[in-house]
Amino acid sequence: MSWLVALPALDGREYVHLVHAPADALRADLFWAAFHRHDDGPHPRACDRFDAALIWRAAPKDRIT
Repeated sequence: MSWLVALPALDGREYVHLVHAPADALRADLFWAAFHRHDDGPHPRACDRFDAALIWRAAPKDRIT
């Protein structure tokens, strides 16, 4: 199953990351997976506040290749 996690960053933009996890995954685990993926990338630092993130289940049309 795929999830989309939107993280606000210091540059004022929102970065969306695709996270693969089971349907019963904890929202906190999804957040941290996306946060660490973002942190390892070239983008400006993301907000590390869990309640600032938007998390939703990805529909088949949302697949990112």
